[in-house]
Amino acid sequence: MKKIIFIIALLAVIQNWSNIKTWLTPTPDFNSVNNSKVVLYATAWCGYCAKARELLSSHGVVYQEYNIEQSKVGRTQHKELGGRGVPVLLINGEVVHGYNPQRIVELIKGI
Repeated sequence: MKKIIFIIALLAVIQNWSNIKTWLTPTPDFNSVNNSKVVLYATAWCGYCAKARELLSSHGVVYQEYNIEQSKVGRTQHKELGGRGVPVLLINGEVVHGYNPQRIVELIKGI
C-alpha cells in the first residue's frame, strides 16, 4: 500500500513540476532595480532579438535592454530568470522566453 501511495505522489509531483518549481524559485523582482516595466535580455547577433526590439518599438514601448554578452549585470539577471537562450523579456514581472509575439503583445497591453 505504501508503494502505491508513493507512486501516486511521485506522479503528482512530475505532472505539476513546473508549478512546484515556480513556487520554490519565484521570479526575481528586477523591475525595482531596472526602473523599467519591460526589460529585454538579448545579443547583438540574434535575429529574434531584433524582431523583439521591432515589436516593442512598433507598440511604442519604452524598454531597457541588456546585451548579455557585454553586461555582467544583464548576464546575471538573465541567468536568474532561467535564461538559456535569447531573447528573454521581463514584462511587468512576467518572464517570456524566446520570441513569442502574441504573448509579448498580450503583456504590453497591460502596461
